Amino acid sequence: MIDFRPVIFINGILLIVLAAAMGVPAAVDWLSEDLDWRTFVTAGLVTLVAGLGMVLGARPEGRPELSTRQAFLLTTTSWVLMAAFGALPLAFSTLNISYTDAYFEAMSGLTTTGSTILSGLDSMPHGILLWRAILHWLGGIGIIVMAVAILPILRIGGMQLFKMESSDKTDKVKPRTSQVASGLVMVYVVFSALCALCLWLAGMTPFEAICHAMATLSTGGFSTSDSSIGHWSNPLIQWIIIVFMGLGGATFVLFIAPWRRGKWAILTDSQIRWYVNFVVFFTFILTLWQWAVNDWSPGDALRHSAFNVLSVVTTTGFASTDYSSWGGLPQVIFFYLTFIGGCTGSTAGGVKIFRWEVLFAMAGVHLKRLLHPHGIFVIDFNRQRISDAVVDSVLGFVVMYFLIFALFALALTMTGLDFVTAITGSATAISNVGPGLGDVIGPAGNFQPLPDTAIWLLSFEMMLGRLELFTVLVLFSRSFWRG
Repeated sequence: MIDFRPVIFINGILLIVLAAAMGVPAAVDWLSEDLDWRTFVTAGLVTLVAGLGMVLGARPEGRPELSTRQAFLLTTTSWVLMAAFGALPLAFSTLNISYTDAYFEAMSGLTTTGSTILSGLDSMPHGILLWRAILHWLGGIGIIVMAVAILPILRIGGMQLFKMESSDKTDKVKPRTSQVASGLVMVYVVFSALCALCLWLAGMTPFEAICHAMATLSTGGFSTSDSSIGHWSNPLIQWIIIVFMGLGGATFVLFIAPWRRGKWAILTDSQIRWYVNFVVFFTFILTLWQWAVNDWSPGDALRHSAFNVLSVVTTTGFASTDYSSWGGLPQVIFFYLTFIGGCTGSTAGGVKIFRWEVLFAMAGVHLKRLLHPHGIFVIDFNRQRISDAVVDSVLGFVVMYFLIFALFALALTMTGLDFVTAITGSATAISNVGPGLGDVIGPAGNFQPLPDTAIWLLSFEMMLGRLELFTVLVLFSRSFWRG
């Protein structure tokens, strides 16, 4: 029988942190004399009482030690509860939206998806806009810590390979996982502050710079304008966001100890090279298309292509322009890019570059075996052999990933959605990208017209994709609960 007390206790602590975070937008609204501050105070008190009740009612003796089953349960329930209480300020506000829509918005924020049901952002109270950015920022750092500290232990989709960053005796960054986590938080905070400073100096207001810095480093995509980054015609702002989206999609552990064995690890890391090559290749293709077919100037073609390719690959979801109107080839490319994802150990979603690297290596090995049946070939990562268990888990993850994508796309069509909206909606939810394609949920639209059933399906799929599928799916196994 699973002991639920440590899980409830830690969830209570997380809710207390969430309640404290609600005080920030409350203060902003109060200082700007917006009565919406009462909304955040009320929601914060409800969240605080719930968190204190869980902490006091389930406080274990001594320091709680989590078993594997408890870690699975905690990872899923924390995201469910954080979204449930994070939705309260939105549901209590003057936005006049249902709790279903508020939960979708909160889940989209915490999973750094960036899909939204809200419109009229340009005239919305600052407190609401800041709260959406804070949800992104909290979700982003939670994802990084989870990817480095929790998922490797749970052996999710090849993630166990990355426990070497925190526990390998010959190549470790820090001696303890807790120190790795604290180092990641420090890097995350520094990058966020630097991004906000650059955006402010480039022409954004301090408030806009802070909100967009939070959304950029977390690869979330919530903006303060309905037109997203297209609202600012300043090319410098777009190039700054390009740089920091790229950093958000990279492996954060590499920034803790950038030098390894006398070399700059960021340049020698195999996954980073694949990541850069993906972005450069598709940026080049789309730049040529925009220049030759749509008659854009080379500078504009390069900037918008790089921005939107990186936005989709890193699953940020910002848009500098409505790329769904670029033509047939770009739409197909952006649909494919939805599944690529950033690097493992980043705030990005998607399948992840590491898994694609393993899959291509597997294909290469099979081709070599056809030509040399008696040869011995191995799959390696950063010159370290990848075990068969990691390869199997990667293959199992990718198969399950596309199976769930197809099942949710089918389920969305049953709610009355058209084919393009259903298939791109499922893709963007499981990959945590944000906008889909088409007139409804494309870069120029939002998810507000979708029925409630579709909204709940997409909310669940966003969480599935963010938590690497098996973390959630294992809870539906009877053997999990039998212990």
